[in-house]
Amino acid sequence: MTTAQALVAFLSRQYTERDGRRHRLINATWGIFGHGNVAGIGQALVEAGNGKRNGDHDGIRTAPRMPYLQGRNEQAMVHAAVGYARQSGRLSAHAVTTSIGPGATNLVTGAALATVNRLPVLLLPGDTFATRPADPVLQQLEVPYAGDVSVNDCLRPVSRYFDRVTRPEALIPAALQAMRVLVDPAETGAVTLALPQDVQAEAYDWPEEFFAERVWRVRRPAPDAAELEAAVRAVRSARRPLIVAGGGVRHSAAEETLAAFTAATRIPVASTQAGKGALRHDHPADVGGIGHTGTATADELARTADLVIGIGTRYTDFTTASGTLFENPAVRFLNLNITGFDAHKLAALPLVADARTGLEALTSALAGRGYRVDPAYETEYTGAKEAWEEQVEASFTTPDPTARPTQTQVLGLLDTLVTEDDILINAAGSLPGDLHQLWRTRSRDQYHVEYGYSCMGYEIPAAIGVLLATGSHERTRPVWALVGDGTYLMNPTEIVTAVQENLPLKLLILQNHGYASIGGLSEAVGGERFGTAYRHRDADGGFTGPPLPVDLAANAASLGMRVLRATTVDDLRKALAEARSAEGPTCVYVETETPDTVSGPPPAQAWWDVPVAETATRPAAVEAREEYDRRVAARRHHL
Repeated sequence: MTTAQALVAFLSRQYTERDGRRHRLINATWGIFGHGNVAGIGQALVEAGNGKRNGDHDGIRTAPRMPYLQGRNEQAMVHAAVGYARQSGRLSAHAVTTSIGPGATNLVTGAALATVNRLPVLLLPGDTFATRPADPVLQQLEVPYAGDVSVNDCLRPVSRYFDRVTRPEALIPAALQAMRVLVDPAETGAVTLALPQDVQAEAYDWPEEFFAERVWRVRRPAPDAAELEAAVRAVRSARRPLIVAGGGVRHSAAEETLAAFTAATRIPVASTQAGKGALRHDHPADVGGIGHTGTATADELARTADLVIGIGTRYTDFTTASGTLFENPAVRFLNLNITGFDAHKLAALPLVADARTGLEALTSALAGRGYRVDPAYETEYTGAKEAWEEQVEASFTTPDPTARPTQTQVLGLLDTLVTEDDILINAAGSLPGDLHQLWRTRSRDQYHVEYGYSCMGYEIPAAIGVLLATGSHERTRPVWALVGDGTYLMNPTEIVTAVQENLPLKLLILQNHGYASIGGLSEAVGGERFGTAYRHRDADGGFTGPPLPVDLAANAASLGMRVLRATTVDDLRKALAEARSAEGPTCVYVETETPDTVSGPPPAQAWWDVPVAETATRPAAVEAREEYDRRVAARRHHL
């Protein structure tokens, strides 16, 4: 077999197992072909596409099928694979193959997103000749000081594991290491196997055991007894504890365990972007998002908390309000995390364990010691939550059915339509802030906002990955990709893939003629909204003229989508309902009304540090710097 044939056969026989349930690890391969992979991986996928569908293994060449998915942009293929992996609970993943040169370097942004968000994806970029019969070859980067460097080395810092397979036999240890990292909940992210094009096509006599079925068990490490006892003491001594639920709760499928812990202790739960949905929005202990885009309820609790219990969170600056949120001089941190790196952040008491296993142990250890928060504290946060819900309702209200809706009113109309089956996907712009503050999450997997890397262009391909993971052809779940015009223009190409696969993607485009989120930030930091509007140039050379005559609805239609245009609240209500019931890919397009603030009420409840010019001549920047100096003085260093 060739190296490429052997790799595909190997991948088709890898499985994960957690809690007694088995999953195929690499369920499909995305690919765009060029001279660096068409004769290697491409030819191997042709053979694998004709493999046994029933899983019978009567020979190495009759491995289970390796499905192939045709992408249009290499970065987008990685986004689709990431969406698939997240929806699959990190127990199944996709591979992505590209040619050399720009095909390979286009993977870098997607790889960074996967690694930042701790989501598994296997990257298989083609590489230049290992044997160097001609040097340089087409698309080869020549590095005068190093003959063994190629553009694929750009993937090293954004990969959790990287190897260049320069001989067929080197594939064996490299492939095994790649699988180990992909399934390790503490290590996972992008994994890259760079494949020189000549090595891909080279034949080799492979040991049969390389193709044996392998089951990689996804660990649920339990906490250390001494760390657990220290955690119990910290919880029992806390008067105003607050849980910060991060993405680790979801990755560990620990939602029910978290609910049981809060039922026993009545500790309120705030959530990061990745952790939103850890509890349903109507759970008594759920106080909503935390940090710069958080709710007033969660942020006020954070300011007075004496113990912050982080569960599966990385504590990004949005969560901590750039170090200004946790104001209590006596505040301490207890971090339950599967990685020691994250468990020790903020000089915390570490509880290094799987989120579900650690919560079970903590619940059990506290059960016999009679801990529960003071009833007055519970009354305080439930009352504050009710007050916040009134603000949410006011933001969602659409009093005039003939008016053009604001962005938050668009979300309000969607909120009245969805059930726990619906999944919402977003990543960038002003929508993540509105969603984190306002969205009423109804199920553990409904809220899918990629905010670790906040990558414009993630939403449409990720929605395709989610649809593939939900088994949409057997049981259709409504999957919504929510995008602004700026995000749409970054990466609409995978609409063609959704059309090709006839996936019932629901695309909601909100047109506001520019970068609304960054425009608002620019105004706040003295940038005067420079370069953030999609408008014609004015007489002075700025961009304050009429909006550009760009028709994104027509563009989506030209790529094969059915498009529903909405101009009023009433139009939009009908269009969303029609799109939700549609069986094929459908787009709803609406121009939004600009409210007084960039995202609409309510305003941000906590600060975010974006440095302002220390010296400037324009009044806007001078005033912004004065406000910045006032805010930054409140920062605390929790180590």
